[in-house]
Amino acid sequence: MPELSRDEITDGSLIRALVLLAAPLVLQNFVQVAQQVVDTFWVGRLGEDAVAAVGLSFPLTAILFAVFMIPLVGTQVLVSQRVGADDEAGARRAAFHGITLAFVMGLVLLGLVFLFAPNVISLFGATPAVTSLTIVYLTTYAFGLPIIGVGDTIEMGFIGWGDSRAALYINVVAVAVNIILDPFLIFGYLIPGFDGLQIAGAALATILGYGISSLLALGMMLRGRDGYTLTRNSMTFRMGDYRELVDIGLPMLGQRLAGQSVRVLIIGIVAAAGGTAAVAAYTVGARIASVAFIPASGLAQAAQSVIGQNIGADNPLRASRATWVGVAIAAVGLSIVGVVQWLIPELLTNIFVPDISEDGLALTIDYLRILAYGYWGIGAMYLFNAGFNGARRTKTTMIADMMKYWAIRLPVAALGVLWLDRGVHTVFWAVTISNCVAAVGAGAYYYYTSNNGMLERAVEAATNPAD
Repeated sequence: MPELSRDEITDGSLIRALVLLAAPLVLQNFVQVAQQVVDTFWVGRLGEDAVAAVGLSFPLTAILFAVFMIPLVGTQVLVSQRVGADDEAGARRAAFHGITLAFVMGLVLLGLVFLFAPNVISLFGATPAVTSLTIVYLTTYAFGLPIIGVGDTIEMGFIGWGDSRAALYINVVAVAVNIILDPFLIFGYLIPGFDGLQIAGAALATILGYGISSLLALGMMLRGRDGYTLTRNSMTFRMGDYRELVDIGLPMLGQRLAGQSVRVLIIGIVAAAGGTAAVAAYTVGARIASVAFIPASGLAQAAQSVIGQNIGADNPLRASRATWVGVAIAAVGLSIVGVVQWLIPELLTNIFVPDISEDGLALTIDYLRILAYGYWGIGAMYLFNAGFNGARRTKTTMIADMMKYWAIRLPVAALGVLWLDRGVHTVFWAVTISNCVAAVGAGAYYYYTSNNGMLERAVEAATNPAD
């Protein structure tokens, strides 16, 4: 894969810059989804209750990870803008502040899980067996939160610096460890006298994979790559840097909480409408669909760094072009993926959970086909969000997601299932409708604001950092 210099990000072919920076991130995201696929594959051998338990855990772990959006997005945006402005010392300092903030947040989240997780999980109304398995999975997983937060923040610093390959290497290690450990920790394969930890083993394998990869990330940063390293001067504790991180990242917490809290409520609606089979279908469908989002997610991460560096380099017009080029690539690419998914939903479902019930299979097939109609909107939305985030307009992405989830998705789902008694398919359509409407709205607003001084104001903020 060709090398990408930082000069090419701010002065060269935009398509080349986006593709070369995105390619390792797309592979990285495939690796992350592979980790989920591996867990689903092995957990699926434990039965439908175990699959449903992981499904109930997924939105809760997503809410926990939403808190990490503060240091993650704040670190990437600050590092990219400061690198674009040739302030490498300030970029390294921003990375250190992000890392320390992430570690403290991880410790706080660990404590909150042990205090409140059982009571929260019991509110879902799942069967006692599913509820018990969910509690075991989530509390085991929580032990890895501090080190996972640190590793992910280091990754985002590498990406903001323009080195997306480092993020790929880190995640390959995480998944490799997870793949190796899953069968041993879940079922006790090849270990005499050990019957495995069942669903707790799946969570433990995941956090061990993340833990080892986070240590690798820290080692790579201490050694240094293309100037991205920890120096004695960067290890300071400046309230101005923390304030900037929080100012940029806090709206992303709101964005994630808006989405994930609705997902929690949606799962409750799904469970009420169709029981365990519907929850399993929603879980499997979401996992399969997450594979389709990988190209857009990787491209959005790359675009966010390209936009941030061009903002720092006082090149707002190029930052705007990067957003629109990314939108076009993502929308077309995900539309093609959607066609493939629509054609082979049963094959995809059987690969993930071969022993899924007949009702669960039918519902999963329907969900995958309905989702495919809105894939273009998902791709476009990823890139519009990157355009706003790279310009420090993270509050805009928060509001956009709140509108998508709270003003469209949840009302449509609740109205159809709870008031009109239209069944779980209403929930599936609510997801697709909200994705499409949100993309159109975000595009219109980006066009308006980018032509009315948004990017110029972002340049002003980037060139006047906090003291």
